[in-house]
Amino acid sequence: NRIYGLTKGQLSPTSEFGKTTKSTPVGSIENPINPIAFALASEATFVARAIDTDTVHLQEVIRRAAEHKGAAFVEVFQNCNIFNDGAFESVAGKDVRDDKLLRLEHGKPMVYGKDRDRGICLDGYHVETVQLTDGITEKDLIVHDEAARDSSLAYLLAHNRHSDFPVPVGVFRAVRRPTYDELLTDQIKTSRDKKGEGSLHDLIYSGLRWTVNGKDKGNN
Repeated sequence: NRIYGLTKGQLSPTSEFGKTTKSTPVGSIENPINPIAFALASEATFVARAIDTDTVHLQEVIRRAAEHKGAAFVEVFQNCNIFNDGAFESVAGKDVRDDKLLRLEHGKPMVYGKDRDRGICLDGYHVETVQLTDGITEKDLIVHDEAARDSSLAYLLAHNRHSDFPVPVGVFRAVRRPTYDELLTDQIKTSRDKKGEGSLHDLIYSGLRWTVNGKDKGNN
């Protein structure tokens, strides 16, 4: 909700630049962090964004995150009607959301707009909005691939801050990789296969040992 609401309205890491709060009375001079870009850069294998008022979509995203095997991150745009009312109204409001939100759907072209007449194209290393007219069709648009081998395109979508670019919502990335517990379990199994079950007694009494007694303060 771009504010520290529980502590009565101070600047948070996601507050907008220039935000006036109780802790920044003349406006914030810090750029907000980008949670989606942060999660992607940290190699989370499930990264998504949803909006609190779109309950059907939110439930689906959280269900998928809960079922995901690995590190899952979900950013939720949530309003704070006391200390930051309308934080996401400019993109999530009923009158504007069709034109301001890009709903990411795996395997489908990136189309948006109330009339489904706008889309997202890739121009070199940049993503751009286009009008589906004058010879441009859905075939020219980026097809969303949440399971792409790398997160480059997802990162571009997360980091695009142009005022005319829609805010992506949905699953940015969902890939399956061996998890830490799986890899650790495999290591233990491999070690047991090579060296046997092992013995705690043998481990304690192996290598360099120190014997301390009360009569002789020397060490052996």
